[in-house]
Amino acid sequence: MSTESTAAKPVIPTLPEPAGVLLIDKPAGMTSHDVVAAVRRTLHIRQIGHFGTLDPFATGVLPLSIGKATRLAQFYLKSRKAYRGTIRFGFATDTYDATGAPAAEPVDCRPEVRELERAFAEFMGRIRQTPPAFSAKRVKGVRAYELARRRETVELEPVEVEIYAFELLALDGAEAQFAVECSGGTYVRSLAHDAGRKLGCPAHLASLRRTAVAEFTESRALSLTDLERGAAAGEATKFLIPLEALLPDCPALVVRGREESDVRHGHSFELAQALRADRGLGPGVAGHAPAISLLKVMNGDRRLIAIARRVASNVYHPDLVLA
Repeated sequence: MSTESTAAKPVIPTLPEPAGVLLIDKPAGMTSHDVVAAVRRTLHIRQIGHFGTLDPFATGVLPLSIGKATRLAQFYLKSRKAYRGTIRFGFATDTYDATGAPAAEPVDCRPEVRELERAFAEFMGRIRQTPPAFSAKRVKGVRAYELARRRETVELEPVEVEIYAFELLALDGAEAQFAVECSGGTYVRSLAHDAGRKLGCPAHLASLRRTAVAEFTESRALSLTDLERGAAAGEATKFLIPLEALLPDCPALVVRGREESDVRHGHSFELAQALRADRGLGPGVAGHAPAISLLKVMNGDRRLIAIARRVASNVYHPDLVLA
């Protein structure tokens, strides 16, 4: 007969996987994929994505989604972005930036401040922009840059983007420093190239730094070195922006009990039934349904459990349910 104890072994609780957004200040020379791979190695987490790529030569804000936050990327695809950069006048390149080969012989071209300000103003608002040939756009299933590298003809359709601000910061000879705020999907390389065409002067994007993506700004971004140091000290998670802080302009609704269960099962609900001061929607909303397209749905512990979209009148459906 065995003399081993039959007492139940203690159950070791499973710690929840980290989830949130990590703001990285991407260095020049790395692709966005390189940064994701580096952070995976540092944090030993596989489920990492990003909210919008940056070209290898560019630096700045690269929001990385960790764990469940990867599922919220869909709500950031068209987010407003801000950049600072330098346009070099005198010659264009095949990539529209400083990494490409000159498209023609250089010319002496030094635009004046007023000329540039007028040209920049013409890009304001909604415009049709043709992506550069060296881009990730697909042409019949093939990336445009692959065709361009093979010196094949690349014909891309213009797309609608929006320029909210395009400001000249300084002008030094043939180099213009600028700041731009634009919708997601805008190619700043194309802005630089097209600005040169408006002035009758070839140009390319000499440098670029992204300063903001939606609510994420460069003041909160950290270097890969800082992340590595934090991870070595066991403090990497302190850099995470929690799920509940994402989409800050999106109102939050608190649900409990059966309502929480219904949301977790993906059931639609009528917002008018929940307009009370303790539901998280804030003062002044009782008695009518706000005309809002998205809701962050929280449980009683104020943890994010779903993102619900308005589908009809006061009816909302959980587009995304977090387990």
